[in-house]
Amino acid sequence: MNMDNTDSIQENTSQAHDSAIVSGMAPITHDLEVLTCLYEVTRALSATLNLKSALKEVMEILAARMGMRRGTVTILKPGSTELQIEIAHGLSAEARRRGRYRLGEGITGRVVSTGEPLVVPRIAEDPRFLNRTRTRSGKQGNDMGFICVPIKNGKETIGALSVDKMFSARNSLEDDLQLLTVISSLISQSVVRLQAANAEKEALLRENQKLKRELTEKYELKNIIGKSGRMQEVFNMVLRVAESNATVLLRGESGTGKSLIAKAIHFNCKRRKGPFVMVNCSAIPESLIESELFGHERGAFTGAATRKSGRFEQARGGTIFLDEIGELPHHVQVKLLNVIQDREFQPLGATRTVKADVRIIAATNRNLEEAMESGQFREDLYYRLNVFPVYIPPLRERRTDVPLLAEHFMKKFAEENSKNIVRISQPAIDALLQFQWPGNVRELQNCMERAVLICDEDVLRIHHLPPALQFHDMSEQDVGNARKSLTEMVAHFEKELIVEALSETGGNQTKAARQLDTSLRIINYKIKKYGINAVSFKKKS
Repeated sequence: MNMDNTDSIQENTSQAHDSAIVSGMAPITHDLEVLTCLYEVTRALSATLNLKSALKEVMEILAARMGMRRGTVTILKPGSTELQIEIAHGLSAEARRRGRYRLGEGITGRVVSTGEPLVVPRIAEDPRFLNRTRTRSGKQGNDMGFICVPIKNGKETIGALSVDKMFSARNSLEDDLQLLTVISSLISQSVVRLQAANAEKEALLRENQKLKRELTEKYELKNIIGKSGRMQEVFNMVLRVAESNATVLLRGESGTGKSLIAKAIHFNCKRRKGPFVMVNCSAIPESLIESELFGHERGAFTGAATRKSGRFEQARGGTIFLDEIGELPHHVQVKLLNVIQDREFQPLGATRTVKADVRIIAATNRNLEEAMESGQFREDLYYRLNVFPVYIPPLRERRTDVPLLAEHFMKKFAEENSKNIVRISQPAIDALLQFQWPGNVRELQNCMERAVLICDEDVLRIHHLPPALQFHDMSEQDVGNARKSLTEMVAHFEKELIVEALSETGGNQTKAARQLDTSLRIINYKIKKYGINAVSFKKKS
C-alpha cells in the first residue's frame, strides 16, 4: 500500500468519525454513561439510611461519571426562608458555611423560590451568580456552566441540586439538565423516605422512653399495694438496698410477689436504665440451664449451630433476677459461685472471658438451710447469695392488705372486661379476710378475675366468689354438698343482702327493709335467723 492510499484511508476515517458525531452515533457512549450514572445513584440512595452519606456518594458519582464539579445539595430550613448547604463535593467546610442564601436570592434562591430549573452557560457573565462560596475566580469561571434544579416533595420545593459543568460547544447543558432533574427526583424520594424512617425511629424512641418511665413509676414503692406493718418492713429493706450493688436474696412462699419486689429494687436503683432480665431456674431443662445463663460458642455441643449470648451477657449494665434459685443443678451452682466472686464467666466452648457487669437478685420458696444439710445446695453459694436477705410475708400474715389487693384486682379485671363493677360487698370482703390463701397474692388475683367474669351487676357479692371461699369453714365434702343445696345457697345470698343493706344504712333496720323492698318484720326475722349482729353496724356509721 502506497503513502497516497494511507493518507486517503486516514482522511476517510476522520470524515466518518465526524459524520458519526453529527448523525448521533457518538452519543451511544454518552447514553451508556448516563444509564450507568443513574444506576449507581439509585444504588447509593437506597443502600443507607444516612442521608448525608448517600448524598456525598451521589455527588462523587456525578463528578466521576459526568464531569460535574462542585455538586451541591441545598436544603430549605423548615419554617424559615433560609437555604443551607447540606452536602457539597469539593468544597471546604468554610466554603459550605459561607454558602447561605434566602429565597429568591441568587440563582439557587430563585430556583427554590420558583420551583423552576436554571441553566447558566457561563457563570462569569451572569450577574445573578453571587459566588458566596468564593470557589470560582479568574479564568476558572469564564468557561464554567452552572446547572441548578429544584428538589421537590410533591408541589413543595424543599431544596435544590446544583453542579458546575465545563462549557463546550459539543456538550449540551440541556442534556445534563435532564439528567439532574431525574436525579433530583430520586433525591427527593430518598429524603421523604429517610425522613419518614427517622420520624418512625424517633417515635419508637419516644415510646421506649415513655414505657421506661411507666415501668419506673409502676414499680415505685408507693405504687406497690401493701399497708400492713409486715409489708412496710419489706419496703424499708428495699429502700435500704436499692441504691447499692449488693446481691439480694428474696425469701418467701410461692405467689407472695417476689418478682414484683425484685423489679422494685431494679427500677429504684442506679441501674434502672439497664435491662431487667428474669430467669426462672426451675422452668429451664437441666441440660440447657448453663447455656441459657452463660451462652455458648458455635460448635460447643451438638446443635449449637451459632453463637448465643447468655442471660448474664444480655443483662449487662442492669439486673439479672434468678427466680427459684434453689432448683439450680449442682454443676451450675459452682459456675454461678465463680461469677459472683470474680464478676466474670466463660461461655460454653469459649476461651474468652466475659465481664459480668450485672446486679444479681435471687429468689426462692425453698428452705435453703435444709437443702444445704442434705447436700442439694452449696453452702458457699448460699453465703454468697445471702448478703442482703429480704423475707416476703405470706398473705395470711398481712390480712389488712387483702381488701386493698382485692379492690385493685377487681378494678383491673373490670376494666379489662368492660364491666361496671364499683365495689365489693361487705360479706364478700369478710369471706376474703377469713380465707387462709395458701396460694397467696397469686391465688387472690385468680379468685378476683373469676369473680369479675361471673359478676353481672355493679357490686361483687359473696356468691360470685369460688365455693371454697363461700364455705371456708366447711370440709371439702360439705362444700361439695353445699354446691348442690339450693336452700343453703339461698340462705347465704339472703344473709349477704341483709348484711350489705345494714352496712349501707348504718344498722337502721327500717331503711334496710325499704332498700331491700321488704317489711321490717321480715328483716327482723331474718336477722335473728342468721344470727346477724345489727348493733355492730351502728358503730360503723
